[in-house]
Amino acid sequence: MMAVSLSVFDVSGGNEWLHGALRCVRAALIALAAFGASAMSGGNVYGQGPQQADGLPQRELVIGTKEAPPFAMKDADGNWSGISIDLWREVAQKLGLKYRLGEEPNVQKLIEATSRGDYDVSVAAITITAERERMVDFSQPFYDTGLGIAVSVKSVSVWREIIRTMISAGFLQAAGALIGISLLVGALVWLFERRHNEDFGGPLGRGLGASIWWSAEAMTQASTGHRGPITIAGRALAIVWMVVSIITIAVFTASVTSALTTRQMRGLVNGVEDLSGVRVGTLANSASIGFLDGERIKHRTFSQVADGLKALEAGSIDAFVYDKPLLAWTVEQHFSSTVQILDVDFEPQSYGFAIPLGRAYRKEIDVAVLQAIHDQRWRRILFQYLGERR
Repeated sequence: MMAVSLSVFDVSGGNEWLHGALRCVRAALIALAAFGASAMSGGNVYGQGPQQADGLPQRELVIGTKEAPPFAMKDADGNWSGISIDLWREVAQKLGLKYRLGEEPNVQKLIEATSRGDYDVSVAAITITAERERMVDFSQPFYDTGLGIAVSVKSVSVWREIIRTMISAGFLQAAGALIGISLLVGALVWLFERRHNEDFGGPLGRGLGASIWWSAEAMTQASTGHRGPITIAGRALAIVWMVVSIITIAVFTASVTSALTTRQMRGLVNGVEDLSGVRVGTLANSASIGFLDGERIKHRTFSQVADGLKALEAGSIDAFVYDKPLLAWTVEQHFSSTVQILDVDFEPQSYGFAIPLGRAYRKEIDVAVLQAIHDQRWRRILFQYLGERR
């Protein structure tokens, strides 16, 4: 700061005109010093154009969005509405902002355009993720949700489930174990009977084959009784094998029947744990892909939620995974008779406004968002679009 000594202008006497002139000079020097201090302290400005005192640009803002019902929806006349759009209007009103909306086809392009500075703020159903946080800043979260699962309401085909069950790893392992034990019992019967029973005697191939065939007949309770073991060891083994095979096949049959009945009544998918064994679909460039990849769940991607639900309706996929509120809205509007949303949600996530990195006005938007979502009007907005009372 400029330091100026004014003591040299102090006088204790003299003519009145000299006193007046000195007072004018002293006032001019004081004004000059004040101007210099102001210039030095006000030299730092943001390079984003003219700024208000609170960091908000003094111009019309460009706000990015994309269609994501019920958070951002555009009608036939090009007018936007929805949870996020209505919230942004509240924020803009609180901050006295002028703005215009721009549209992108998907969230990924919206994030990329925001990171380049094409938009001052992006407003839609934008999930806050670590990957996106590297590209843009996010406002305070305004809505907490999770992923949901949509499934078809059609009953599961019995024959399809029989085939699916018979080629499953569990079924093949159980059947293989049962066949292996049957072969072992047949071989033991042959060893016990080959020298005492002509039914199992003779050449190796004939005798061993006859023993294995008898073992299979005994296991399935299809034996005619015309041939069988005659030695004490052979008959003891036969009794044990018959009892064990009856119990094993009864349990095996009951398990398969129970599994088929349960799937027929409840459907293929009843929770996250069922996704790994079915055909799964999701929206391209969405946060749900990260979850599915992390869980190593194979999936197909669709460009629109409606396309995925149509595939689910047609039976080409068994489940569709996406943000639960957006999924529920689309099902309610267009697929209520053919698709249902399971009463589960997982992978918690939050929605926020996206802002280019390092913008000074982020703080102002944060404060306005927090004020808006704690207002009674926010509860009315959620109830209007989602029927939620929060």
